[in-house]
Amino acid sequence: MSATVANADRDWRQHLVDDMTGIRRVLSETHRIAVLGIKVEESRAPAFYVPEYAQHAGFEVVPVPVYYPEATEILGERVYRTVAEIPGEIDMVNVFRRPHHIPAHVDDIIAKRPKSVWFQLGIRNDEAAERLARAGIDVVQDRCLMVELQHIGK
Repeated sequence: MSATVANADRDWRQHLVDDMTGIRRVLSETHRIAVLGIKVEESRAPAFYVPEYAQHAGFEVVPVPVYYPEATEILGERVYRTVAEIPGEIDMVNVFRRPHHIPAHVDDIIAKRPKSVWFQLGIRNDEAAERLARAGIDVVQDRCLMVELQHIGK
């Protein structure tokens, strides 16, 4: 293996964030969060109350539900059907999708070029994470955004 190939292989791995230093950095660089798979309030699911917590903590939340075709607004914000169609920049895509559903969203996420993608607690897809990391996007897997925000005092 050449040095160039070895460096390229190592470089994408730096985008796999799994320590508190990296998580703090990702969160400090985040202001606007697209929530892929957000649910409506009536569901009382983590896919509603976690983004609600982030919104109350001062983050702008942009809903991207997979279900609820009739929903035009969630958490008082306009709903978008894909991440790529959201106007403006997105700092983070917070993902509430089962691991086997994530690959169908990777091209859409890469098209938007967020700084980071956060797979919620219990969600891990190493192949999707590698594709995102190779595109230069930081990836956090299997962590609850709300818990980590509370951990840093937000």
